[in-house]
Amino acid sequence: MRTKNLLYAQSGGVTPVINATACGLIETARQNSDRLGKVYAGKDGIIGILNEELIDTSKERQADIAALRHTPGGAFGSCRFKLKGIDESRAQYARLIEVFRAHNIGYFFYNGGGDSADTAYKVSQIGDKLGFPVQCIGVPKTIDNDLPITDVCPGFGSVAKYVAVSIMEASLDVESMASSSTKVFVLEVMGRHAGWIAAAGGLAQRRRGDPPHIILFPELLLDEKVLLKKVADTVKAHGFCSMVVSEGVRNRQGRFLSDSGRRDAFGHAQLGGVAPVIASMITDALGYKSHWAVADYLQRSARHVAAKTDVEQAYAMGKAAIQLALQGKSGVMPVVVRTADRPYRWKVGEVDLAKVANREKKMPRRFISKDGFGITAAARRYLEPLIRGEEYPPYDHDGLPKYVHLKNRLVAKKLAPFEF
Repeated sequence: MRTKNLLYAQSGGVTPVINATACGLIETARQNSDRLGKVYAGKDGIIGILNEELIDTSKERQADIAALRHTPGGAFGSCRFKLKGIDESRAQYARLIEVFRAHNIGYFFYNGGGDSADTAYKVSQIGDKLGFPVQCIGVPKTIDNDLPITDVCPGFGSVAKYVAVSIMEASLDVESMASSSTKVFVLEVMGRHAGWIAAAGGLAQRRRGDPPHIILFPELLLDEKVLLKKVADTVKAHGFCSMVVSEGVRNRQGRFLSDSGRRDAFGHAQLGGVAPVIASMITDALGYKSHWAVADYLQRSARHVAAKTDVEQAYAMGKAAIQLALQGKSGVMPVVVRTADRPYRWKVGEVDLAKVANREKKMPRRFISKDGFGITAAARRYLEPLIRGEEYPPYDHDGLPKYVHLKNRLVAKKLAPFEF
């Protein structure tokens, strides 16, 4: 009987360390080549699999696979494409099994967030029904840190470090000019429903009165009058006001302040930028000169300032995914289990995909300060270990990081084209 091949795919917004997970998975699979076949990767995620566009990672040099550990982006391409229920999209699930069968795929690894866990879970069910069982392993990833059960989601720690460093540095700039220029700075970060990234900005506040002076969370409805008073009081006390704002901030009616009215491929509201809304509100009401910035893709691609803890956990999740497969597991996902806060210790655990799929872990109220504008000591205990350590990428003689681009050679197609 032929050794079964593996198929790995990346999904959703990428992270500074998702390629470290791919590195851990591919290197571990190669170390077990006596039991496992080739590792294929879906070009641009699940879309590439449906199109039978499979990358043969065996064509990549070992040094290039190793370089994935310090390279940001998604090495094989990602996508925002959510499979609907099996009854609604049976043809798509049948196509996946058809591709698996054609290329002798026995293991499917889907590296993503809650929607991706849902996809992996559904594929694990449909394989049995269609007579071609496949071991399906979800692999965690999301900068939003909103997957349940796992202590932290790979990608979050590095984004948290970037945001904390960025607001610390920008605040020093604002403070130096505040007497005659900008008095309010607003940094917008990602986080539609969960305020973990915004909370990370609070790590820059080492002493009482340090910036950021205000953090706005999507978990709490915003009272504009209360906010304006907080800003005015802060400027009076410190001469300036530095803020970190989650993109998902909502008004007292529960509507996103920056809802563009559009929806993405997953059906989520596309948000149009809350920082300029907040900055204009403050300038119009209080007359302060304000500046704003949107971290956007910068926060999720800043591998140059990645947290060592995050890199190690991301790699470990890829390695663990292969180990779970070798144990005959399916419909599961490796997770990070915290065993101690000080010093921070963690281990790898596992969870059923059904307990992760389409579920969000929001900031608990005990992590948000009483006035709603900061983080608590409990939040700091949780967050601080996740940004510790540095694992810089190697730099070239021209002063820029040495990142890798893979060959990404596709295997020959065996099936007719698929109509979406």
